[in-house]
Amino acid sequence: MNIASFLTNTTARIPDRPAIRFKGETITFRELNARVDALAHGLSKAGLKPGDFCVLMMPESPNWPISYYALAKVGAAVIPVNPIYRKRELEHIFRDSGARAFMGHGGYLPEAAAVLAEMPQVDIRIVDGTDLPEGFTPLQDLFMPEAGEYPVFQTKTDDPWIVMYTSGTTGLPKGAVLTHYNLMKDAEVIAAVRYTEPHDVVLSVLPLFHCYGQTHSMNISIYQGLTILLFEKFNVEEVFKAIEEEESTLLYAVPTMVNRLVDLASERPPKRSGLRFCISGGASLPVEILHRFEKLFKATIYESYGLTECSPTCVENPFGRPTRPGSIGLPIPPFKARIVDEQDQDVPAGEVGELIVSGPGVMKEYLNQPEATTVTLRGGWLHTGDLARMDEDGYIYIVDRKKDLIIRGGYNVYPREIEEVLYSIEDILEAAVIGLPHQDLGEEVAAAVVLRGDSRMTSDDIKQYVKERVAPYKYPRVVKIMKELPKTSTGKILKRGITLD
Repeated sequence: MNIASFLTNTTARIPDRPAIRFKGETITFRELNARVDALAHGLSKAGLKPGDFCVLMMPESPNWPISYYALAKVGAAVIPVNPIYRKRELEHIFRDSGARAFMGHGGYLPEAAAVLAEMPQVDIRIVDGTDLPEGFTPLQDLFMPEAGEYPVFQTKTDDPWIVMYTSGTTGLPKGAVLTHYNLMKDAEVIAAVRYTEPHDVVLSVLPLFHCYGQTHSMNISIYQGLTILLFEKFNVEEVFKAIEEEESTLLYAVPTMVNRLVDLASERPPKRSGLRFCISGGASLPVEILHRFEKLFKATIYESYGLTECSPTCVENPFGRPTRPGSIGLPIPPFKARIVDEQDQDVPAGEVGELIVSGPGVMKEYLNQPEATTVTLRGGWLHTGDLARMDEDGYIYIVDRKKDLIIRGGYNVYPREIEEVLYSIEDILEAAVIGLPHQDLGEEVAAAVVLRGDSRMTSDDIKQYVKERVAPYKYPRVVKIMKELPKTSTGKILKRGITLD
């Protein structure tokens, strides 16, 4: 049981088919597997052992999947991290995971290096780049092509493979432990319900450090033998051009990407559309945008639903059948879903309750968090924290979020994390972070604060302070200084009573 078998099996079947295209370079499956083997030998020689945890903090390039599958072949466990994370965000991830190794990129090294300076236990430090600080090994020096094939390490069913850090509304981020079985089965069951052609090209615009990108853009493509057209980041002009020029394309996206493609196509309709279908996930897609996209690009959008703790996708509008706009669809077999009340009893069709799911993608646990694991996985069901309803035909509709999670452009922003940063400002007495509706991003991060005494701190000062301490997509673009925040009878800040007009 090892996800690297996706690559070795496909290489044996279609070695000369293009696996990855990136900036004019084409890498066949044979070449990709050879590079993975060469790096796996180098990682092993560097001292990496099965079971070691490795933080993988790189931007999108062929070295991302090469590192990913090489770590899998060695038997290590991977902690994918957004390369733009700051020192404050990285410290907890390194300490909580007990990571022994780090693989990063020279262009994003300063923040990670500041953390690693305090962590001598991370004794394997590999960076894609040159002119590196002392103690860091250039990635290119680890490749050992002369060593030949590397034997795939066979993991046990419950051995950790990926640890994805995801916050709740309280406390520090939790590491969702996903096994090889979780990621492999999720890719396999999703692939089984979609129809693809051998010549399909997958437009890889989702970040690979996110579970959505890993499963859909990368793992499913490698499993099925499809070509990945890898983008450094989402660029609407480049994606639009690919849809026009490629013979047959598939797109996995978040609503913000869909919206921007609609805006461009409305101004300049595509000369032709090679898009066969689009999967939209990560947040709710406005029905009007869905209809406009399908009309402009002559392709169906299938809305889907998932969460990190489920590897991630478990519900989707059935492929090849009429979609139900506004619905996330049906559970993908063998996943199951229920809508329940506070006692985990099923509610009648049409009534709102919490969405809970079960199936092969459900995580093993939260790393070092037995109590949180027990609560989230109680009764053998993953409790999503999302409020939903189910119609008579079993189609599910997300109504609201039980938690205060903000989804900005497909990225999760957790209010408690930003509130902690705000409360570290001495001038701030009270703070509350909420999501505001945003036409393009879905939601925008906003903060309401109460200042102490005669503080002269401005909204811009507060924005800048938070901006310097969190990833760019997390800091509040809207900050309102208020005399007081609404409270419940027990003195708890009442977020739904905050207006920022």
